[in-house]
Amino acid sequence: MRGDVLGALGTACAAALALGTVPASAATPATAPHGSGWEPAPSAPWDVAAGKRCAFALHGEPIVDEVVRRELPLPAEGVTRSAYQGDLVIRVTNKETGAHHDADAIGSAVVDVYASGAQFWRVLGPVLVGVGDGSLARGTYIVDGA
Repeated sequence: MRGDVLGALGTACAAALALGTVPASAATPATAPHGSGWEPAPSAPWDVAAGKRCAFALHGEPIVDEVVRRELPLPAEGVTRSAYQGDLVIRVTNKETGAHHDADAIGSAVVDVYASGAQFWRVLGPVLVGVGDGSLARGTYIVDGA
């Protein structure tokens, strides 16, 4: 895992911000070959209140979003499995200062979602992950690797 502090956003958020956002109209829509089983999986803009991930409020919005999703065979009762791939760049903005970083999150993932709402992610390449209270320090991280 790799985490870099984004100085432009402020030192209070000591974590890597990987995905950035701008108005949804600026994002490139995903396309998938007809009949391929892949469908567009657009990312929605998001906001995080001050204190949840960083000392300041964050806004994220995709500026490039070519992510597609494919449903995979169910691994077990009550579990869905989806694969995701495609280009994704998110503009992450400090809502207090307007400073921003365009985060490259062009990774791929296979995600299991359990009936309880829990998720298990298998990731290859950079993805953006927000962490609240837990085993890692609060922050927004870029996770890169296999």
